[in-house]
Amino acid sequence: MKITDIEMFEVSLPLRRPHTYASLGAQTLGNYLIIRLNTDKGISGLGEGPVVPTWGGDHMTYFGESISTAKVVIQDFLKPAISGQDPHEISYILELMDRVIVGYPFAKAAIDMAIHDIVGKDLGVPVYQLLGGRYRSHIPLAHSIGLLETERAVEEAKVVVGEGIKTVKLKIGHDPQRDLDVVKGVREAIGEKIEITVDANEGYKSPKIAIRIIKQMERYGVSIAEQPVKGLEAMARVAEGVDTPIMADESAWTPQDVARIKETRAADIISIYTTKPGGLHNALKVAHVAEAFGFPCNLNGSIETGVGNAANVAMAAAARPISLPCVFPLTTIRGKEQTKMAGVYYVDDLITEPFRYDNGTVIPSDKPGLGIELDESKLEKYAP
Repeated sequence: MKITDIEMFEVSLPLRRPHTYASLGAQTLGNYLIIRLNTDKGISGLGEGPVVPTWGGDHMTYFGESISTAKVVIQDFLKPAISGQDPHEISYILELMDRVIVGYPFAKAAIDMAIHDIVGKDLGVPVYQLLGGRYRSHIPLAHSIGLLETERAVEEAKVVVGEGIKTVKLKIGHDPQRDLDVVKGVREAIGEKIEITVDANEGYKSPKIAIRIIKQMERYGVSIAEQPVKGLEAMARVAEGVDTPIMADESAWTPQDVARIKETRAADIISIYTTKPGGLHNALKVAHVAEAFGFPCNLNGSIETGVGNAANVAMAAAARPISLPCVFPLTTIRGKEQTKMAGVYYVDDLITEPFRYDNGTVIPSDKPGLGIELDESKLEKYAP
């Protein structure tokens, strides 16, 4: 089998509500790049680049990507490098892409997803079998609530808990007093049995501020504080100064990042993405290094469409250290809604069938490849 062509589609899915956080900048969520990788055997694979221009790691360690930059990178560099290659040679194809251009992991992740989709279809197995097999049959979801006013955040938390969610993630990092108010309000509304995690997206300006706020939040039983500040040195000061476990997200992209986090004691938990390392193949390497160092992990994301989310589900199903509730969409399709708010970020999607929801968890599909089919009419409907 040989790779013959790459088709690219821009999409803009309709949001249920704006999902803002401290480092987002202009709202870009849902404005993503979908690719279809074609082969001479007639098998095609789908991939997604959930690009965010304003999000790229600590102190410009990595760089944001846009739909435009991803399209140029794919068309001018990646497509020529992989055309004619056998998609079964996943590791070699990833090396070819790294040889022709450094960085741009989201563009490369889209191709990696599509390759895994093709190989899974060709072998007749789900993608998680290519990643070591299915380790878990139910993936617990954490529902993320953006920088909403306290009253709206409280109401949403009550609804999603009523729909089975066991972990509520609250975006913080913009206004310390608002952050305390929203954590207090949500805890009082949902009771003591539901976990609350917080995510500042590097929003606090100094470790001292982060330590002060997180310590005050500890009275409300916050289980994890994600990326309160920017940079490993600052993260290490916060991790030392609070009892709450600290999760690294913006600081954790590659296996080498995980090793540095261990060395500097900058965090207690690693947030893994299918995209930040450049796709599923490399994300599994991140998971293996995290496991070797004893880090528990969750799987996080950029609120992908159903295409990228299929890769999220496969990764979370296969990787053993991804033991914590994951932050990705349920994938909601108009007319086939499973919940009102739980896991719902878009009111419609590009795929024909959603992943099955069961009491706060997502059940991986046993269909070959990523287990999804594209609704071709939605590509046109949701073109920007």
